[in-house]
Amino acid sequence: MMPFERFEAWQLCHKLVLEVYRTTKHFPAAERFELAKQARRAAFSSAVNIAEGSAKHGNREFRRFLDISLGSLSELAYILIMARDLEYITQKTYVKLNQLRDHAGKATWGLYRSMGRRD
Repeated sequence: MMPFERFEAWQLCHKLVLEVYRTTKHFPAAERFELAKQARRAAFSSAVNIAEGSAKHGNREFRRFLDISLGSLSELAYILIMARDLEYITQKTYVKLNQLRDHAGKATWGLYRSMGRRD
C-alpha cells in the first residue's frame, strides 16, 4: 500500500475518478474532447494532488496540494451541473456523482484542517 492510500480523502477521490471516467465515456462524441476531458482532468487532479502532496516534506506543503485538490473538486461541481443541464447525464447520475464529490470534498477538507493543526 502506498502511503497516500491510507487517507480516506484519497480513497473517495479515487472512487470519484473511476465513476467520472465511467460516466463520461457515454458523453456525446463532440464532447469527449471537451467537457468529458475537463471532468476527467478535474476528478483526476483531486486524487493525484493528495497522492503527490503526501510525499512532500512538511504539513504546510501537503496542505498546498490539498488546497489544489479542493479546487479541483469545486471545478468538478460546476462541470457536473453543466453536464446535467446539457442532458449529458441524468438527474440520478448527477445526484450520485455530486454526492460522491461532496463526500470526497468533506474528507479532503477534514484532512486539510488536520494538517494545519500539526504545524
